[in-house]
Amino acid sequence: MSAILSAFKDVDLRKKILFTIAMIILYRIGAQIPSPGINYASISGRLRELTQDQSSVYSLINLFSGGALLQLSIFAIGIMPYITASIIVQLLTVVIPHFEELKKEGQSGQTKMTQYTRYLTVGLALLQASGIVAWLTVASFSVAVLRCSNTTATFSTSSCWFCP
Repeated sequence: MSAILSAFKDVDLRKKILFTIAMIILYRIGAQIPSPGINYASISGRLRELTQDQSSVYSLINLFSGGALLQLSIFAIGIMPYITASIIVQLLTVVIPHFEELKKEGQSGQTKMTQYTRYLTVGLALLQASGIVAWLTVASFSVAVLRCSNTTATFSTSSCWFCP
């Protein structure tokens, strides 16, 4: 208990803890807000059927999104695009000499690598959101239930909010 109290006495650490708690609360609220253009009542039963099997890909996506896929929320893809982009950029550091040079430059190079990671995150978010919409459409959903343009923009926007 004293460790918790001493953590809140340090101003910098207190700011970081409160920011983290605020982001968790914001994410949980966003995970409950349904995406626009979706008739949730008509597809909730079908989504529950798809995620009953714990070995399905739907269950895996739902797990990584914190249950937001079942809610068809605006934060349905979560932080998956950022994590994927970070891994890709780290792997490309070994393959692309320019990235290796940036890594050796220190803080300025790291800033540039972070910028590349964020750009790649936006691209991956659009790709993943489009993939989820196409996948849900193919999985016996009608085009009237999911309007691809609105849903893709909403899914991809949510990922961009959490790029550190």
